[in-house]
Amino acid sequence: MNINFTLVSQALAFSIFIWFTIKYVWPPLMQAIEERQKVIADGLAAGERGKQDLELASQRSTEVLKEARQRAAEIVTLAEKRASEIIEEAKLIAKEEGSRILIGAKAEIEHEVFSAKEVLRQQVAEIAIAGAARILRREVDAGAHADLLVSIEEEIK
Repeated sequence: MNINFTLVSQALAFSIFIWFTIKYVWPPLMQAIEERQKVIADGLAAGERGKQDLELASQRSTEVLKEARQRAAEIVTLAEKRASEIIEEAKLIAKEEGSRILIGAKAEIEHEVFSAKEVLRQQVAEIAIAGAARILRREVDAGAHADLLVSIEEEIK
């Protein structure tokens, strides 16, 4: 055996092996490696986007919460204002109703006083006639002496 021949044949076999590997094995490996790198890069980019989206969502939720609290405070203020308006309206209506009831009661009292005075005047007139009849010892005819009764009644008023 010749060492040169062995060396050349081994170099030739190695060259064929390298050529075969470069031609048929290496491209699918490189493609798989590139796809894996792309997936990893996309995953990292998606993670960054997710992190940024999370920060944005956190900021938006804080702003929405702040706006909601402000709106709730406004609603409470408006409700308190409306409640005090309703109370003031109710007080005003109650005062008006009380005044109307008081006026009605005063009118009724005046009517009752007037009726009582009329009844009292009639009774006084009857007592006066009865007293006059006793003095005169005779019966006074109310129909015959209507003018006398009217004049007595007017004097009493």
